[in-house]
Amino acid sequence: MLSQCLCQVYKCLFLRNLKLNSVNVTTLARRIHSSAKKLSDCELKEQTVQKCETEELPQSTGNNNSGRLHIPVMLEEVVNCLSPQPGQRFLDMTFGAGGHSTALLEKASDITIYALDRDPTAYEIAQQLSESYPKQIRALLGQFSQSEALLISSGVEPGTLDGVLLDAGCSSMQFDTPERGFSLQKDGPLDMRMDCDRYPDMPTAADVVNALDQQALASILRTYGEERHAKKIASAIVQARSIYPITRTQQLASIVAGAFPASALYARKDLLQRPTHVATKTFQGLRIFVNDELHELFIGLKTAEKFLKPGGRLVALSFHSLEDRIIKRFLHGIDMTEKYNLGSRQKIRQALKNCSKEDDTQEFPCGKSNSKWIFIQKKVLTPQAKDIQTNPRGRSAKLRAAIKL
Repeated sequence: MLSQCLCQVYKCLFLRNLKLNSVNVTTLARRIHSSAKKLSDCELKEQTVQKCETEELPQSTGNNNSGRLHIPVMLEEVVNCLSPQPGQRFLDMTFGAGGHSTALLEKASDITIYALDRDPTAYEIAQQLSESYPKQIRALLGQFSQSEALLISSGVEPGTLDGVLLDAGCSSMQFDTPERGFSLQKDGPLDMRMDCDRYPDMPTAADVVNALDQQALASILRTYGEERHAKKIASAIVQARSIYPITRTQQLASIVAGAFPASALYARKDLLQRPTHVATKTFQGLRIFVNDELHELFIGLKTAEKFLKPGGRLVALSFHSLEDRIIKRFLHGIDMTEKYNLGSRQKIRQALKNCSKEDDTQEFPCGKSNSKWIFIQKKVLTPQAKDIQTNPRGRSAKLRAAIKL
């Protein structure tokens, strides 16, 4: 079991930051992950349920079959917004199964793509693809927060990239592999770490649900999962773990379901009006917390801005409101530490007003909202009906694209 000291650290850090908005809570996650290093190797070995198996990839990891592992979201829109030209250099910050990168190569073969992913499985796929494109694909293993050091070590200087693609969220490979512990539909160890075992000190989802007190758990589910019944679910988790440790995905899903009447199990609907399991938001909240996803996203956006050249293009895909809010605020130049009790449009107008005060003679081109970016599309793009039919998992995707000035 995790030590009581760690429980108190989690509780103290989380509750101290509850007054911050959902973007600022990413600071909390960063501090909590660093505090997890205090755990002993013995405790970590006891809590680890099953090691992620990344040495053996499915036979379908070849270039021609990458679509079976993960269907790239809004492929046509991504390629059009990045508009690859011969000789250009791109950074794919979430390589996955390589669908987007392969499409860029098909559009303009004489380009260089730095293929980054924190998932060792995706990294191996990128290495395999680099064998087919030895001069075009450079595989990089690491998180968004490590991308700057990885790029520099690969000879990429700031302000030299022509395009960056950032596709937030999970891949189908992660959801479809029970051993990874992301899916509530398939039983597996309650892990959810995108990095697998690269960082043994990193707590798993099982560590979180078994160590934190009820108030801290509810805060995680409310903040990261946007779960309105967070208190009820947290209470059910604490009650269940007092009898036996929670170590499996379907075990947790059953506990969450038990907190609701049977009629409410699939009462919620997704964007396609299909029934969704009542534990879906719980799994989302735990996954975001375990992987420090919101803070990583913000660091990734700042790295993209730093390494793009003037005129370089940024394409960012998000899959829920927390991600999209960060991307939207970043591109509009809204301070991440600023509370959002005002509407986004009011904040954008305030950013415009502040810019005009700095230079009264400055004129803003169409689509421009601050001095750093001009938007390729005036409105956020969403998947077409045919794309949703082919890939229902991408139904909630939102694409925002901008050019660095």
